[in-house]
Amino acid sequence: MRKVLLFLFFTLSLFLNSQTISGEELLNKAIEYHDPNSNWSHFKDSFKVTMESPDKPKRISTITIDLPNSFFKMEVQLGENHWSSTLDQENCELRFNETDRITPEIEKEYRLNCDSAWRYRDYYTYLYGLPMKLKDPGTRIDPQVVEKTIANKTYWVLKVTYDPEVGTDTWYFYFDQKTFALKRYQFFHDESKNDGEYIILQEEIELSEIRIPKNRSWYFNADNTFLGTDLLTK
Repeated sequence: MRKVLLFLFFTLSLFLNSQTISGEELLNKAIEYHDPNSNWSHFKDSFKVTMESPDKPKRISTITIDLPNSFFKMEVQLGENHWSSTLDQENCELRFNETDRITPEIEKEYRLNCDSAWRYRDYYTYLYGLPMKLKDPGTRIDPQVVEKTIANKTYWVLKVTYDPEVGTDTWYFYFDQKTFALKRYQFFHDESKNDGEYIILQEEIELSEIRIPKNRSWYFNADNTFLGTDLLTK
């Protein structure tokens, strides 16, 4: 009888613990950990991202983000070729190997056009601005936080969806239960199909007094296929 009571108490404790924090509370604690001085809104810094993928050459991107002045620049080195996309307010400038003459062949092979430049801006400011970017308008934070254990590590898990005009993917963000650091996340285009990808985060680097995950390893949700790793350096 005593063992049964202990088991029931332990189970009830787990349930109660999972209910002691709401989605908004978890997000606020995570932001407090990553951006304790609320610097993201006026972030102005540069960093390098080295993309290492199986059977592909190493790609090095230098990213400059200046949020107060609506400025974004991405400079890419891939083999002997170098190109850049610069967005200054509403202006877009493209260069390839020190020339602004972008042929249709170059545009197609390197996706070097202004539409892609805007998408890259959104991509880098979103992923490297997490979890602060989850405060953006149109973000729907699920009020219920759940626990999930992966590889003997238990996380707080926050579900996030978006207003239709903002985005259609479903996201799950995994936070350390003690520090509230963001440790991994995954997204689905259609969760019933188990599509999309998950990303494991390792180590941290400090930029503008913000703790940003340093290494991001990408995998398919469906079969755990490894896609590559993004390595962040100053």
